[in-house]
Amino acid sequence: MAYSWDNRVDFVVRYMYDIDNNGYLDSNDFQCMALRACVVEGKGDCSRIAEYQKVMKNLWDEISEIADDDKDGKISNGEFKDAVRKTCVGKKYEEFPKAMKAFIEANFKILDIDSDGVVGINEFRYNCITRIPTDDIAPIDKAFESLLNDEDKKRGGLTLDRYKELYAQFLGNTADNHPAVNLFGPL
Repeated sequence: MAYSWDNRVDFVVRYMYDIDNNGYLDSNDFQCMALRACVVEGKGDCSRIAEYQKVMKNLWDEISEIADDDKDGKISNGEFKDAVRKTCVGKKYEEFPKAMKAFIEANFKILDIDSDGVVGINEFRYNCITRIPTDDIAPIDKAFESLLNDEDKKRGGLTLDRYKELYAQFLGNTADNHPAVNLFGPL
């Protein structure tokens, strides 16, 4: 149940998009994500904020066009799930909406703290621990190891291409027993 498709999409909304924790998505969440991405990627420098704000405004505009069925400027969890079901389930990464791909690629940059092009165990741990309460690192490490194929193991982690593939499976594969369910650690 913890790794069901519904729970995975709930996780994305609650822990990745609903930054202000008000129970729905709106333009404020995406502006908050712009600032967070700018600060994290810039390691404190926020001189490129306008660039990040533009990307996140475009993401909000596209997501709201797809998901805000009642056009009230808010996207409920149900509206978001319906949109993901229509645009992502059963599809490859290349078929995802443009804005969703931009968010996924920006998220990878945030994960890749040292900007070496590979998200390793320490970066994965850091990302997980900032979102989920846990008193044991072992489940996080186990989740990371389950994501890795032989090539990932050789390079010491996930590249952007591999991350995109796993993210597409996380949202697009409704089964609850594939490795991509662990993309964000233990749910």
